[in-house]
Amino acid sequence: MSRRRTLGPKKKIALLVSAATVAGGGAFVMASTSNATPPAPKSAAESTACLGLATALGNNEKFIADQRADPDAQSEARIANREAVIEEIKRKQEASGCAVGESAQDSQAAQPSQPAQGGEQAGGGQQTGGGEQAGDTQPSQPAESAPAENAGGGAAASGQQVCNGSTVTLSGEGGAPAASSNQFPVGTKLKVTNLDNNKSTTVEVTSVSGSCALLNNAAFEQVREPGKFLIRRAVIEKVG
Repeated sequence: MSRRRTLGPKKKIALLVSAATVAGGGAFVMASTSNATPPAPKSAAESTACLGLATALGNNEKFIADQRADPDAQSEARIANREAVIEEIKRKQEASGCAVGESAQDSQAAQPSQPAQGGEQAGGGQQTGGGEQAGDTQPSQPAESAPAENAGGGAAASGQQVCNGSTVTLSGEGGAPAASSNQFPVGTKLKVTNLDNNKSTTVEVTSVSGSCALLNNAAFEQVREPGKFLIRRAVIEKVG
C-alpha cells in the first residue's frame, strides 16, 4: 500500500510565498503597461504626414466657409459632404498620431523640419477616401513652367502647365478617379504627375474645392507614394 507524501508546514509556506511573488510581479507588469504615458501627438510642423492631413482639413474648412459666405442651391449638400470628410480626416489624424483637429491651408502650411536625406511626406485634401502619404523635400520648380498669365486658371490652353508651385493632396471623396478645383470648371480634364515617382493620372474635374486641384481617393492612389499624404513635386497640365 503506497503512502501519500505530505508537505511540511515550512515547505507549504515557501510555496505560498513563491506563488504570491509571481502573481504580484505579473500584476505589477500589467499595471505598469496600462499606466504607460502615451506619446504626445505630433504637429504639422513635426511631421510631413501630419502636415498633409492638416492641409486637407484646412482646405475643407475653407471650402465650407466659402460656401456659407456665398451660398447657392447646392451649398447645403456640399457642406454636409465636406463635414463628413472632415470627420474622416480627423480619424486619420488620430490613427497617424497627429494632433486631431489641427488645420492648415495650402498657402499657410508651415514646412516641418526636414532630415538631411529622405523622410516622410504628407498630403491632405478635401473629399472622402484617402491614402496615407506625405512629402518632405522642398521641390525645385520644373524647368518647363507655363507663362505667368496662365500659371493657374480656366483660361489656360489645352496642354498648358497650370497651378505652378501647387501641392497636390487628396480631397477625401470616393468614387471613380476624379478631381475638384476652384479654378477649372466641371468637365475640365487635368493630368497630374508626381515627379517623385513619375506616376501620372488624367482625371476630370467633377466638383468645386478650395484648391487649384485636389484628387479624390482613387485618383490619389494612382500617383501617391506609400505612406505619403501630400505631393509637393507635382506637375499639373490642362489636357481637355
